[in-house]
Amino acid sequence: MDTLPLRHTKWSDRLAFDMALLLEGSGETLDELRVRHHISIDDLTKFNKDSVYLKKVESYRAEIVEKGMTFKLKARAQAEELLTTSWTMIHSPETSSAVKADLIKSTVKWGGLETSNANTEDASGGVKITINLGGQEHPTTVIDAEDYTEDRPAAIKNAK
Repeated sequence: MDTLPLRHTKWSDRLAFDMALLLEGSGETLDELRVRHHISIDDLTKFNKDSVYLKKVESYRAEIVEKGMTFKLKARAQAEELLTTSWTMIHSPETSSAVKADLIKSTVKWGGLETSNANTEDASGGVKITINLGGQEHPTTVIDAEDYTEDRPAAIKNAK
């Protein structure tokens, strides 16, 4: 099995991907797959009883049949494996803070967890500027503007 530091399953996504390739007749032989992933026949028998593993293999098979071996599919399989490397680097005291920050930002982006400006109250592309003058109490001024039309100029009002 994989010798990576983070294992929440006995099998990896890469094993499921390689098994899907094998079952579709494109890839390594079963013996080559077993040697590369350091697994036995008994391990494979256990994996074949794991519904999550079977769904993952079936998902990869369906994508291979439907789309062929696309670059995106290969990149996704690699990216899933590289998450373990990223996790290890983030938690290593030898990794610089800048590298850790980049890895965390990338993981959030790849996972689709970034906040979107489209979810704001008015997604019309406006700009919001906040200036903090350091503890001084000043009334808040909000300027609302409507789209300009020939018939009516933009309305601007102050509010507190």
